[in-house]
Amino acid sequence: MLSEVGAPAPDFSLPDPSGAEVRLSNFVGNHVILYFYPKDLTPACTTQACDFRDQYDEFAKLNATIIGISTDPAKRHTKFIEKYGLPFTLLADIDHSVSELYGVWKLKSMYGKQFMGIERSSFLIDDKGILVKEWRKVKVANHVSDVLKYVQSIS
Repeated sequence: MLSEVGAPAPDFSLPDPSGAEVRLSNFVGNHVILYFYPKDLTPACTTQACDFRDQYDEFAKLNATIIGISTDPAKRHTKFIEKYGLPFTLLADIDHSVSELYGVWKLKSMYGKQFMGIERSSFLIDDKGILVKEWRKVKVANHVSDVLKYVQSIS
């Protein structure tokens, strides 16, 4: 089942940096901002993660949990979290199965070469587990403030 606004968000389980399995369904009762990004420790992904970090307390006041997902391994997530003091979890979608489930595993192109990768996207899941909003083909500038404003508007 692919993700679809208005329907229950597809459940999944992925490892966090400690190796513990994190299930989306464990967060029912909280809003969840699920954001998919291409690669740890790269400029745009670092800016986006730091923007979420800088607004973390505002999201927490709204009972909103932030979860980042990329295909990077847990060890690389640990370096990213430690280097930038990220207060939220990053999950390792090594086989890109969750990225496919959410429709963000796409054919991309850079410098004339085509490859498969994550299309930067964010999803808002409400406290009942329903996917209520999606942002696809995200541009990093102002994205986190747009997400925060939207969460404020429904809280």
